[in-house]
Amino acid sequence: MEKIERLIAIIMILLKKDIVSTKEFTQLFNVSKRTILRDMETLSLSNIPIYAVHGVNGGYGLMDEYKVDKRLLSSSDLENILTALGGLEQILISEEVEVTIKKIESMVSPLSLKSSIELSFYDWEGRSEILQTLRICQESILKSKLISFDYIDKSGMKSNRIVEPYQLHFSESSWYLKGFCLDRQGYRTFKLSRIDHLHVDVTTFNPRDYLLEQEHTAGYQPQLVEVKALISPSVKDQFIERYGRKSIENYNSELLLATIYVPQDSAGFQFLASFGTHLEIVEPKTYIEDFRKFLNQMVEKYG
Repeated sequence: MEKIERLIAIIMILLKKDIVSTKEFTQLFNVSKRTILRDMETLSLSNIPIYAVHGVNGGYGLMDEYKVDKRLLSSSDLENILTALGGLEQILISEEVEVTIKKIESMVSPLSLKSSIELSFYDWEGRSEILQTLRICQESILKSKLISFDYIDKSGMKSNRIVEPYQLHFSESSWYLKGFCLDRQGYRTFKLSRIDHLHVDVTTFNPRDYLLEQEHTAGYQPQLVEVKALISPSVKDQFIERYGRKSIENYNSELLLATIYVPQDSAGFQFLASFGTHLEIVEPKTYIEDFRKFLNQMVEKYG
């Protein structure tokens, strides 16, 4: 076991128990008493409030002020927190999240760690590539440092941006950075997968009142249009998840009628096209015509 892993394990054990003897630690980690003593000194120098108890029943303990009062949270509360953190861990894997999860696990009986909820996200290979960008952005936000990067928008236009980073946002399956773009002199949202050549400037900035200014800044909202479409029962669940059961009604023995709102742009066309032959738009006629043009452009790519 590496030293850093052993130090984290020591903290987790002390969070769970009141006093742990040196002998227990040496047997658990298969190291000498001198090694445990050095570990305790390292933790103390790192501002972890560890104290020593001398005597027959002596050992090491952790100041109560450092521990979360278990009386404030029930076992059910702790398990719910672990469930939420377990989902976060899959999206944003970091040492901080991992340590937090271990801390809370140390407060829960091993017998009760049988959550009735399990969260699972797509294990896309590209997520690990974006993770480095995510960490750089997060560090820049915490240290109020300007960042610069090349950005490619939806139309393929490339530009170089200098941004005051303020917030990371996860939506559906993608990460976004929200910040104030010095080039455009306004708040903008950037998709991390469209960012390239990210650089952190040594220059710091005085944070604006981001939340207050955002309240007075209308975000971009695509124009939505009501669309009626005949759908196959095989895709009914996807419409229920996105639009709710009230959006669907029976049409005949083989099809359902869905009434939904979609963007009046390529994003809406792409969404509807993803259902293939399981969907047919019936209203409005103008949208059908625009959708047909979109599909014809796709077919021409393979003409």
